[in-house]
Amino acid sequence: MRADRALDGRSAGILRRAGAERRRSLRPIAVARIWILSPVYFDVDSYRRLRGELQAVLASLPLPPLAPRFVMVDDSAGRDPSVSKVEDTVQILVPPFNLGHQRAIVHGLRRLSREIADEDFVVTLDGDGEDQPSDLPRLLATLQDQPGNLRRIALAARTRRRETPVFKLLYFFFKHFFLLLSGTVVRSGNYAAFHGWVARNVLFHPHFDLCYASSLLSLDLEIVRVPCERGERYAGQSKMTYGKLVSHGFRMLMPFADRIAVRGLVVFALLLLLGLAALAVAFVLLAAGARISAAALCGLGLFVLLCATSLGSSLLLFALFSQSQGLSMTRLRE
Repeated sequence: MRADRALDGRSAGILRRAGAERRRSLRPIAVARIWILSPVYFDVDSYRRLRGELQAVLASLPLPPLAPRFVMVDDSAGRDPSVSKVEDTVQILVPPFNLGHQRAIVHGLRRLSREIADEDFVVTLDGDGEDQPSDLPRLLATLQDQPGNLRRIALAARTRRRETPVFKLLYFFFKHFFLLLSGTVVRSGNYAAFHGWVARNVLFHPHFDLCYASSLLSLDLEIVRVPCERGERYAGQSKMTYGKLVSHGFRMLMPFADRIAVRGLVVFALLLLLGLAALAVAFVLLAAGARISAAALCGLGLFVLLCATSLGSSLLLFALFSQSQGLSMTRLRE
């Protein structure tokens, strides 16, 4: 009798475990979400083509199933009637006014931050085709190399640009000017991939109010550069004028205000000391009876005044940077 009861107990335990295993096997497989956000400014047809190519690329990825969430930021601020042609499955965000492509990306990600999970994938790219969908697998593979590292960011590093000779010449001078001031060169644009943790925590830094691409580099984050050739626009021409490019270039410098301020302090302090030393030598020579032209003395005095003014400007820039760092701390979320 006891043996029968023991056997019945073991059988019931086996059945319970088997039932539990069966229930676990019937649970849906977890599907990672991938958010793909693009700013669009009167270029809906290009975006629709881009979305179709991205869907084909995602379907061929040798990764676990990904549930794509396409998000378009209408940077026309609702003035583009062709936005109505965009598929219903695309989430459309409309800012109150034109922000420019980089700030439109930041605006969109900040609005989505409550919906994005830390483990989700997030991809940002231009909607005109110059950021090629075929490069997406290599960006995502960079994140998959360390699946538990939610802080890693994959940036598309431009290896070739298809631009006019005038633009290439201006970019050459800008690149070296940027290097001189900041000590680095920004070779990336809006094409980036990272986990939702970055969107939820990092993109609220005040630097991103100014610029997207250079802010990612200015904060000393874990960046991995993936060489990617810049593609050609699907249709039309860029609406970025040379005036807007100059403005964009200065905004790219602003997140590096700390490095620019420190370099300015060091350089102009050394020049000021050199000028003061030269003035001291000149006065000693004058006291010893040497002849020094008035033009030389005036030029030396002007040099010292210029260095002092530049040093003051660098100190002011450093003070503004210190204040911005304080503001960035106040905006950190709990």
